[in-house]
Amino acid sequence: MHAIGVDIGGTKIAVGVVDEAGNILAQVRRDTAADDVAGIDRAIADACTELVAEHEVGAIGLAAAGFVSPDRTSVQFAPNIAWRDYPLAQKVSELIDVDVPVVVENDANAAGWAEFRFGAAHEATDMVMLTIGTGLGGAVVVGGSLVRGKWGVAAELGHMRVVPGGHYCGCGHEGCWEQYASGSALERDARHAAIAHPRRAARLVELAGGDAEAISGPDVTRAAQEGDELAVELLATLGRWIGEGAASVAAVLDPELFVIGGGVGAAGDLLLLPLRKAYTAELSALGHRPEAQIELAQHGNEAGIVGAADLARR
Repeated sequence: MHAIGVDIGGTKIAVGVVDEAGNILAQVRRDTAADDVAGIDRAIADACTELVAEHEVGAIGLAAAGFVSPDRTSVQFAPNIAWRDYPLAQKVSELIDVDVPVVVENDANAAGWAEFRFGAAHEATDMVMLTIGTGLGGAVVVGGSLVRGKWGVAAELGHMRVVPGGHYCGCGHEGCWEQYASGSALERDARHAAIAHPRRAARLVELAGGDAEAISGPDVTRAAQEGDELAVELLATLGRWIGEGAASVAAVLDPELFVIGGGVGAAGDLLLLPLRKAYTAELSALGHRPEAQIELAQHGNEAGIVGAADLARR
């Protein structure tokens, strides 16, 4: 049975028809505005209607960045879209002229499920996905099942506190893991380094068009791949933060595999090698337990579509 997966972002949605093997058969996109929830509903419905006209579909999965209700019908809270206790599944269902179930999933859970079913973790039974983007998203699979928690909001790993009194986080607290292990953290550290060490940061500033405040994560990755010493150090620091935090997660969940997703994966071994080193250094009972593998995600930006569709079908 084919299913539709919808990856809902702050400024656009990506919608695709996915077969049972995780292949995207057709895909469309729509622009949206984060403060126009009714407009987002209409854009989702319009895209789904377009795809349903050409494909037989049995379910629709909506991947949303936010806290999803336990029954997977509503978004209780979203940081970047104006959803508050919002019945998203009902709203979309009312606009689509086809009688199929509509299921809401957390976007990180959807991406993690795509990697578990069809990607880097397809041979694993226990997996943790870390999505390193603007923040740090998480997905946990234990014994082949996605862990949602009693209230549907499990695996918010980015908001584990790792530095008491540390950097302020958008969640309202201080010292959250994602403030040190994210693309935003990489950019912040690079911009600070450019001010403190302008000579060492010359290449980074050049890549940013001469503006130190415009240095981006991809700029750091490109400079590191060219051999720039500061950029290599910045990626190693990011890898250390991810690896040390992953060791703490392993103390709780003992996963078989960590999958690293998000744009920073483009750095490859420049990120993975220091990440793995830090993970091993901080792992409890080292030498007396199997170590989880740490691999890059395989589905990239399409993971949300694939995972949401498969979870809706199931």
